[in-house]
Amino acid sequence: MSDPHLHLFDDASWNELLPLTYTRPVAELRLGIRTIREKWEDYLGQSTAYLTQDYLQAKYPANWGEVNLLINGALLPSPEIAREIQGLEPGTRLSANGKIVALFPPVGTNLETVTTVGVEKLDVRNLNSNYECVWVEQVSDIFSLNGAALNEDFDRITRGRTSAPLDASNRHFGNRLFIEEGAKVRGAILNSESGPIYLGKGSEVMEGSLIRGGLALCNNATLKLGAKIYGPTTVGPHSKVGGEVNNSVIQGYSNKGHDGFLGNSVIGEWCNLGADTNTSNLKNNYAKVKLWNYPKGGFKNTGLQFCGLIMGDHSKCGINTMFNTGTVIGVSANLFGSGFPRNFVPSYAWGGAAGFSVYRYEKAMEVAEVVMRRRNIDLDEIDRSILATVFERSESYRNF
Repeated sequence: MSDPHLHLFDDASWNELLPLTYTRPVAELRLGIRTIREKWEDYLGQSTAYLTQDYLQAKYPANWGEVNLLINGALLPSPEIAREIQGLEPGTRLSANGKIVALFPPVGTNLETVTTVGVEKLDVRNLNSNYECVWVEQVSDIFSLNGAALNEDFDRITRGRTSAPLDASNRHFGNRLFIEEGAKVRGAILNSESGPIYLGKGSEVMEGSLIRGGLALCNNATLKLGAKIYGPTTVGPHSKVGGEVNNSVIQGYSNKGHDGFLGNSVIGEWCNLGADTNTSNLKNNYAKVKLWNYPKGGFKNTGLQFCGLIMGDHSKCGINTMFNTGTVIGVSANLFGSGFPRNFVPSYAWGGAAGFSVYRYEKAMEVAEVVMRRRNIDLDEIDRSILATVFERSESYRNF
C-alpha cells in the first residue's frame, strides 16, 4: 500500500478559535516556533493538505488520493501520538475522550464531498488512544501552551546543529540560545535560563534589547531598540516588536513597533498596534477573565487570571489605544480615539470608545492591499474572497 495522503481537518475547535480562524484552518496557527501544520510535517516526514471550511479550501486545498489519512488539526503532535497514528490501519479511527485524533478511511473511499462535519460520520472501527492529547481548543490556549510548544520546537529544530556565534557585544546567561545564520544581535542582554531563545534566519535584535526566554523570534522578525521581552513569547515571521511584551504570540507580518505593554495576548497577521498601545492582562479585582466566545454568542469564563488581547488578521489600532482585560477584536477592525473600546469588537468595525460604524469592505481592502504590498505580497483574489466571506459572516455582530 502506498503512503497515505495526509490531511489536517478542522472540527468544532475551528469555531471556538474565532476570530483567528476566520482566515485560516486551525493547523495554520502558530505556537512556539512553528505552525501546527509545520510540526506535523516534521513529525511525519511528509507534506499535508487540508479539509477545512468551504470558503478557505481554495487557499488551503485538499489533495485526495486512493489512500488518505486525516489528522485533527487542533491536536499538537508528540512522538507517542505520531507513532500511534502511523500505526493505524485502513478502516480505523483513533479517539481520545470522545474526540477524533485521526481517521484512516478504507482504501478507495471517495472523500471529495466530505465536509469537516462529515468526518465524524465515516463508518470506521473506533480505537482509543493510549496517550494524553494536547489540544488547542480556545484562543487563550495559544499563549497558555506556548511555553511547552516553544521548548518542543526548539529541541527538534536545533538537535544536532550548531548555533551561529553570539557577537561579543552581547551578554548571555544560560545555555539554550540558538542563532540561525543571518540573524543579527548586538548590544543585547539575553537570559535563556528560564526558557530557550531562538533567533530565526534574517531576524534582528536591536541594541539595548532585554530578553528573558523563552522567545521565538521567527524568520525576518525584528525586536526594536530597547525592547523588553519575557516569555514564553513568539514573534512571528516578518513582524516588528518594541516596548514590553510578556507571554504573547504574534502570528506573523504584524507590528507593535513602539513602547506599550502587550501581555498574555494573541495577535493575528497584518495587524498594527499604534505607539503606546497598552493591554491590560489582569483585572483590578484579580477575578478570572471572560472572553467573547463565538459559538456561545457571549462571554465565556477562561478560568485564567491573566488574559489580554485577541486580535484577528488585518486589524489596526491607533496611537495610545487602551485595551481592557480580555478584549477580542475581529478581522479588519480599525480602532482609534481616547478611552477603552468595549471588550468585544466585531470584524469590520470602525471607531472606538465613542462608538462604532461599519468599516466598508472596499475601504478595508484598500488598506490591506497597501499594507501587504509593503512586504512585496499581493492581496490576491483568493484572499479578497476569504475576507469578503468574513465580512458577510460577521454582519450580525455589527449592530451599531
